[in-house]
Amino acid sequence: KADRMNDYVLVLNAGSSSLKFAVYVRPEGGDWHPESRGQIEGIGTAPRFSAKDATGAVIAKEDLGDTVRDAQSALQSLADWLRGRYGDGRILGVGHRVVHGGARFAAPTVVTPQVLAALRELIPLAPLHQPHNLKPIRLLLANQPQLPQVACFDTAFHRHQPEVAQAFAL
Repeated sequence: KADRMNDYVLVLNAGSSSLKFAVYVRPEGGDWHPESRGQIEGIGTAPRFSAKDATGAVIAKEDLGDTVRDAQSALQSLADWLRGRYGDGRILGVGHRVVHGGARFAAPTVVTPQVLAALRELIPLAPLHQPHNLKPIRLLLANQPQLPQVACFDTAFHRHQPEVAQAFAL
């Protein structure tokens, strides 16, 4: 088990059938570094959980059976594992991969209910990804509104390209 006095940041990449995660730790008086990473895959069919520590050693691997049927139960399963592994450590925030930020969001953005509403309006631009990216944001916002969440957008990459490259896919 990890030290209970550390600060942590959780990063999530939620898809239609998987929830990938990474945990970063900042020991008291230290710098941030990777602590663990893993995924729940096969959500809704044959869910499996796996995790590795910072060295790549397997620290968890299990079939989840019918306990994980959807994004909400996957997030709950991950939260249970995190509590068991990291005890009373403080999660200072959660970062999320979000496919589409539209014209409005060009950099990592702190999520508020208003930002979430604006991101939901972009679902037609990425219908296979956006709803799944936003689901854990919505769940955490409802259940832990005090927990800072930051959305990081795939589309932000293109904002730093020349204007012609942004306008034409050539």
